[in-house]
Amino acid sequence: MERVVALGQRVLPRGWRDFGIQLFIWFGFYFSYLAVRHLTNGTPSRAFGNGLRVISLEQRLTHHLFELTVEHIADSSSLLLTAAAWTYWNSEFTVIGLALLWVYLRRHERFRRFRNTILLANLIGLIGFAVMPTAPPWMFPGEGFVDGVNHSSALLQSLGNPYAAMPSLHAADALIVAWFLVSTSRTIWAKALWALWPLWVWFCVIATANHYLLDVLAGIGVAFAALLGTAWVPRVFERIRGLGPAIANLL
Repeated sequence: MERVVALGQRVLPRGWRDFGIQLFIWFGFYFSYLAVRHLTNGTPSRAFGNGLRVISLEQRLTHHLFELTVEHIADSSSLLLTAAAWTYWNSEFTVIGLALLWVYLRRHERFRRFRNTILLANLIGLIGFAVMPTAPPWMFPGEGFVDGVNHSSALLQSLGNPYAAMPSLHAADALIVAWFLVSTSRTIWAKALWALWPLWVWFCVIATANHYLLDVLAGIGVAFAALLGTAWVPRVFERIRGLGPAIANLL
């Protein structure tokens, strides 16, 4: 027991208690998010209608479905398609979890904002799923889309929301991860690798027919909104604290 305590004091920035709290926050939020996301599952007719509107809008604007071009590129190589599918399944929980752990252990001063930005982006995403449930491209094989990953899992069908294409939280979270890991990495190659990460994820979610280009653009907007929110809110609270004594003197 003493060795475990000593290990926590040596490795963990704030000891086992704080680490346990962070695990509780992360896993508690994640599974609560999945449950709420399932509850925001809109009616299929509405979701398919929104999916068709996205397709129609892109066809009117570009006279072409950009997503099909990306799919054809991925389909040209089984290795590329496998890598894209692996990235789709792991870019959320696996990569985000490991990135949060690394920042917590090695760049602890940036951890709180990193965590809060991820949480805020996903809360915004839940609102988007409720307001605009959207069927993803793979549900429209008649338009030429091909499902690049396996969506037949019983767990996904029972808990997941198949109509949560808009906005793309894969796109949002990948950008947030890149934002913090580029700024906290100390080598040029690591910074370059993480700078390319969101571009790769955006390619993968489109190549596997899980998101439209518009979903990705909306996800990018969500990421910047979350980044601005976590930067702005603490400043507001600091100003309110600073005004406290002045207001007290006036009263």
